[in-house]
Parts: sequence; C-alpha cells; structure tokens
Amino acid sequence: MPQVIKKGKEHIRICPTNTLKIEYSADGGETWNLRYMGNPAGPGSFTDLEDGGKELLATTDNGSFYSKNKGKSWLKRG
Repeated sequence: MPQVIKKGKEHIRICPTNTLKIEYSADGGETWNLRYMGNPAGPGSFTDLEDGGKELLATTDNGSFYSKNKGKSWLKRG
C-alpha cells in the first residue's frame, strides 16, 4: 500500500498528519504543498493511493474514489 506515488514530475502522498488531505512535491520530496484540503462527507480519510494511468485512484474509509486532476478533486467510483 504505497502512501507516496510518483505521477509525472510530481510526488503525491496522503498527508502523514491528516489523512483527509493530499499533498504534492515538485522537488523530489524536499518540500510538500497541500493539493486537497479534505472532505469528511466526500472521500473521508485516505488509506491508499495508486497511479491508474490517466487517473489517480484512492481507497478511503468512504469507498473507492478517483481523480483526473492529480488529486485536486475526487469522484466516487461507482
């Protein structure tokens, strides 16, 4: 279960201090920036991320979600 994945030139991870949030790094992990603020009513807490090619895939406590914009927004897989 990877908590950090590489997507293009970026690294994307579940925030280690708040699993509702997604962060990204454009400098190989030296610095991290917030990409997704979190939504308990939406994805909820992220438990796993995966590179699905054109999509970023996530397992959360509210089910399976996907993002087509590197984690800026999430839709329920259904």
